[in-house]
This record gives sequence, C-alpha cells and structure tokens, in this order.
Amino acid sequence: MATRGSRYQRYAGGDPLAPPVDLAEALDAIGEDVMAGYSPERAMRELLRRGTRDQQGLDDLMRRVAEKRRELLARHDLDGTLREVTELLERAVLAERGQLARDVTMDDADRTLREMQLENLPPSTAAAVSELASYDWASGEARETYEQIKDLLGRELLDQRFAGMKQALEGASDADRAAIAAMLTDLNALLEKHARGEDTEQDFRDFMDEHGEYFPEDPQSVEELVDAMAQRAAAAQRMLNSMTPEQRAELMELSAQAFGSPALLDQLSRLDANLQDLRPGEDWGGSEDFGGSEGLGLGDGTGALQDLAELDALAEQLAQSHPGARLDDVDLDALARQVGDDAAVDARTLAELERALRSSGYLQRGSDGQLRLSPKAMRQLGKALLRDVSQRLSGRQGAREMRSGGGSADATGGTREWAFGDTEPWDLPRTVLNAVRREVAAGPRPDGARGVRLEIGDVEVTESEQRTQAAVALLVDTSFSMAMDGRWVPMKRTALALHQLISTRFRGDRLELVGFGRHAETLQIEQLTGLDAMWQKGTNLHHGLLLAQRHFRRHPGMQPVLLVVTDGEPTAHLERGGDVFFDYPPHPLTLARTVAELDNVVRLGTQTTFFRLGEDPGLARFLDSLARRAGGRVVAPELDDLGAAVVGSYLGDRSGRSPYGGGGGGGYDDGLGDLGGWGGRGSWAG
Repeated sequence: MATRGSRYQRYAGGDPLAPPVDLAEALDAIGEDVMAGYSPERAMRELLRRGTRDQQGLDDLMRRVAEKRRELLARHDLDGTLREVTELLERAVLAERGQLARDVTMDDADRTLREMQLENLPPSTAAAVSELASYDWASGEARETYEQIKDLLGRELLDQRFAGMKQALEGASDADRAAIAAMLTDLNALLEKHARGEDTEQDFRDFMDEHGEYFPEDPQSVEELVDAMAQRAAAAQRMLNSMTPEQRAELMELSAQAFGSPALLDQLSRLDANLQDLRPGEDWGGSEDFGGSEGLGLGDGTGALQDLAELDALAEQLAQSHPGARLDDVDLDALARQVGDDAAVDARTLAELERALRSSGYLQRGSDGQLRLSPKAMRQLGKALLRDVSQRLSGRQGAREMRSGGGSADATGGTREWAFGDTEPWDLPRTVLNAVRREVAAGPRPDGARGVRLEIGDVEVTESEQRTQAAVALLVDTSFSMAMDGRWVPMKRTALALHQLISTRFRGDRLELVGFGRHAETLQIEQLTGLDAMWQKGTNLHHGLLLAQRHFRRHPGMQPVLLVVTDGEPTAHLERGGDVFFDYPPHPLTLARTVAELDNVVRLGTQTTFFRLGEDPGLARFLDSLARRAGGRVVAPELDDLGAAVVGSYLGDRSGRSPYGGGGGGGYDDGLGDLGGWGGRGSWAG
C-alpha cells in the first residue's frame, strides 16, 4: 500500500494572524505627499522608507543593517591565526627547553647547540616557524605542538576558500589531505577547461560525483560553482588587503608551511587566479578597517568579510536607489541571516504593501510613463478628507450625523451602497443587478442551488437631497506666499474634500476649481492635487473672478456660489490684451479692476464667502470691504479648519444659511461660530 510522505520545513512567513496591509492608511500618506508636491512614485517610496504607524520602514531596516556592519568591524581584528600560531610556537619552544634541561643522557655540546638555536630564533613568528622546519625536536610534545602549527595553517587556508573546512579537517589523516589535494587538482583543471570553453555538463557531473562533499552549497552548474567560490575567494583577498603590511608578509611566509609543504599554497594560488579570470567583476581590491580586539582566523575572517559584503548588498537593495528598483529585489534570506527573522518579516510586509498599491488601481501610469493617482485613489482620498471635515463640523456643534429619510427631499437620480443607519429606500433594480453580477462572477454554487440570493453588499439606496442646485466656483490662491507659509497642502485638501462632497452627494451641482497666482486657470481635481508650488509672485484675483463669472453664466438656472481662499491682497490683474499687470504693493488700478469684476459676479445673485488665511491687516481690511460690497462674509479659519470652513459654507449657502456666519448682509466670522444651521444639510455626512 502506497503511503504519502510529508515534508516539513521552517515557516518563512510573518504572523499568520496579522491583519492585511492597510491600504487606506498608505493612500492617505501618499496623497498627503502628492499634495505637498511629490510625484506619486516618490510619495510611495517615501511611505515605504518611513513605514506606517505599526510597520517599520526601509529606513529602520537600513539602520539595523548599518549597526550590524559597525558591530562586526568594532568587535574583531584579523590577527587571530597569527596569535594562535604564536601561542603554539611558544608552547613548542617551552616544551623543548624543558626536555633539554631534563635529558641527562644528551651530549652537552648537542644540548648547548640546540639551546643556542632556540635562543637565537628570529623575533618574527613566521621566520621562527620556517627556521624550525628542519629542527630535530628532542621533545615529542614539542614536535607534536609544532606539527599542529602546520596543520592549523593548512586548515585555515582551506577554510578561507571552503567554509567549514577548518573544523572538518581537525585531526585529519594523510589520506584526507591527499583527497583534498586531488580535489584541488581536479577543480583547477575543470575551471581552466571551462575558461577555454571546452568543458561539458558531464565534466561537471563527474567532478561533483567525486568531490561533491566539499561543496555544501550544492551548485547545479559550473557557473553556480564559480559564483559561490569566487565570492568567498574575493572575501579572502579583501581580508588580506585589510591586514597591515607586516601581518600580510608574516601570513604569506607562514602559508608556505601549511601541511608542511608549499604544494597546498601553490594549488590555492592557482585556484585564486582561475577564479579572478572567470569573475573579474568581484571585489578583489577592497578592504575594511577592523578596530576590535577579538581575533579572527583566516576562515572566520573571510566569513566576516563575506558578511560585510552581504550587508553592503542589503543596504543597496533597501536603499531602492537604482531605476526600476522593487522591494521584491531584497534578499529576505540574507536579511534574516544578518539582522534577524523579524527584519525579514518587515521587509516582506513592505513588499506586499508595494505590490498591493501597484495592483490596487490606486496608481496608474500615464502616457508619459509617469505614475499618477488614479480616479479611484482620488475618490478614496476625498472620502477620507470629507470624513475628517464631517467629524470637525459634527464635533463643533455636538450633533449626530443625520441622513435624509427621503420623505421631505427629492431623489437625485443617483444611488449609493447601503451603509448601517441608512433610512433611504432601496433601489431595487440596482440591488438585484448587483446580486446577479456577483452570482455570475462566482460561478455555479457547490450545492447546485439556483436563483439569486441577495447579500448586504448588493444593496443600493436612492440618494435624496434638497433640490437647490448650485453652480459653485472655488477660487484658491496658488501664489508664492501660499507655498512659503505652509498653506499649500491644506488648500488642496480643502478642494479635494469639496469636490468629493459635490461629486458624490450633490451631483446636480456644478463645481469649477480655479487656481489664481500671477494668472488664473481652471483646474481638474487631479491637476490641482498634483500641482507643484508656483514660485512666481502675483495674486490675480481679477482673472479668477472672470473665470468664475464664465462658469456661472454657463449654468444660468443654478444658484451661484463663490468661495475664495486667499492669503494676500490682489497684486495682479488681466489687461484687455490678455497680458498680466503686476505691481507690489497693490496698484490702485489692480484693486479697481478686481472690485469691478466682483460687482459683475454679484449682479448674478452670487452668494460669496472669502476665506482669509494669515494675519495681514491690509488683507483683512480689503476682504471686509469686498464682503460688505458683495453682501457676503469673511471667514478666518485656522489652517486645520479650512476644509470644514469651506464645506460648511457651501452647505449653508445651498440651504440659505451658513454654519460659518450670518446669512448675508456682509460680516466677519472667526470660523468658530454657531454651527447649528448646517444640520439641514446633514444628509451628506458619513
């Protein structure tokens, strides 16, 4: 009877119970940066760099990688092998001197000669080891200790090229050493054949069948074998480069004594030359500055240099600095190995967030190849901003959110998804259509049942509102001072919140967005959201009023509503020929042209509100006079309350009363007045 086998391995994912990535929070952060002037691509990079409220970002991971690198360099130095050889040499000499002193049968002349030879050993450890190579040891303990030096050097040299060889060959026999020599001979022959292009797949297979035990990486081709070996050989060379000239000279002299013969060093030098020819792009000339006291042997030192190279590669991957970089490029196994499993989990979560943002439809690439916020993203941002405005308005008046029950309001012709607390009637055709579409997309039911089943997500309700339609012109100052004084982003947030409100809850109204700096222009919400700060002087309210008047005349049956957000007096106007006239301080002609155009707008029955930003007394006097002339009002909100002020004024103008001031006749409000009047428009909230 056949049995099914099971394979178990270490779980590589994060917390399986952790919530999915929060796209709403990510989109809010990206939208904030885009409105501050970043491109969507850069805004997404900044989000991944900073992280989110509950998620470490790339900056945190890069800091941990840098700390691990500094720790390695500060803890270690590279003279571990030299120290160990020196200790063994001192033990051997001490044991030999003891034997000479105790051996009464030894000829006195021979004893004296030996003592002189030991006494006159060179101060250099390497030179002393070389001089003692032909010494006839009287002490068996001393001879054994000296042989340990040659064995240690051989194992360290091999450990530089083959990780783990130092421990594997401890206590090795002559047969083991012969097998190593045969492997090195065959390896060099294979690499030289590969360099000439004469090797075959069978050559590699024969080599691995014979010597595969020495390669725990289990390479599957000559190229993989060369990659693995070249990386470690280059690290070994960088270790030598990192030593002082004296350390390097001693080590090279000692290497000739490895396993008691220069043959091993010759084979390894040949191997290094082959690897450098095959992989010249590896870092063979680099070095590091080790400043610690914990000595590293040749093999461990080479491993440390490999770790440093891996940390450098991780830092480059996490920096995401090259074109086309993605978080999928980060080596999660290396990150877990060097910094910890939690770091790999964080990087995996960030990569999932990046993939989700790219695949969610929030970002789309334009015809010029640049990423832009999609309409879906704009709607999502608008919802978040509108929700914030709703909370501010509701919080000030202490009122609950209200929804129209449909009895005292007219249907707009629009529908929306049902939400908890809705009292509007269902739109049955849309509800059933949603259910049918869902059922078709899901395919046949497992139980074979037929018919259409409604789910709560299918339900849509009819929208209703008071049917006073309005033509709304929102004029926003885009001059130099708005960007300089930190009003750029609040202005954009305000426009986006108002756009979201009108496009989703008051679809019968018509909104025109006008930006006015040195000149004025109508803007789509996507344009305004991504608008860069305009570093040119000029506040051309006159041109903005011309565009607002054109918008009102296009919709003669609607109530005109003019909302002006500015932080400075008019300093520019449009001449008859279309040229812009600019002067500072404001020229009397500019003021006269602006007032005259406001009069033209007011003759259309326009309800007007000015939103004054900043504390300029000249601007305050000017806007107060304009408000009195237009029968409008002035609101001076704090920056954080600008969105609530504009939205509240719009809602009040549609119902004939404003939550931000009295109903006409001119006046001033500090933005904190009675908000009770907006409750009649409460059907938009939520």
